[in-house]
Amino acid sequence: MEEELEFIFEEVKEQMDNSMASLEKDLSRIRAGKATPSMLDSVIVEYYGANTPLQQVANVNTPDGRTITVQPWEKEMLEPIEKGILHANIGLNPQNNGEIIIISVPMLTEERRIDLVKQSKAEGENAKVSIRNARQDANSSIKKLKADGLSEDSVKDSEDQVQALTDTYTKKCDSYVALKETDIMTV
Repeated sequence: MEEELEFIFEEVKEQMDNSMASLEKDLSRIRAGKATPSMLDSVIVEYYGANTPLQQVANVNTPDGRTITVQPWEKEMLEPIEKGILHANIGLNPQNNGEIIIISVPMLTEERRIDLVKQSKAEGENAKVSIRNARQDANSSIKKLKADGLSEDSVKDSEDQVQALTDTYTKKCDSYVALKETDIMTV
């Protein structure tokens, strides 16, 4: 029984860690006014007939807080990269100068910042739902062990441990979202 409980705790912790990693990734995609290479993570480029992530065909840099440069490894990739950026529908206009692609990141309006904060909070809420689902799965597994003969006290202690883990991860979610909100609202 102890081994099964350990397995349940490891599994729920792994699910919650995955939720947090997903939240971090989702929040990093939300633009906070500063140009970052991760803004182009969703860009897919047609590379010799195959859809390929931009990072595999070009070098993406940010020379300053308002500019992203994309240096393709092959010059003939300039147009497909430009098309890929436009098709990604991320609100950026690439400028092709024949050597590199330059993207000027516009300043965010107050209204747009508020929308991005709402989006960040929605991502945080999605992560919390995922964490609560992991808790629910763990508690179901613990209840099955009760049916197999686990004592009432052990069930209660295990459920309390899972709830403590849930509370910890929920607080982490809130702090990540609060940091992102501060980042977005800072002009």
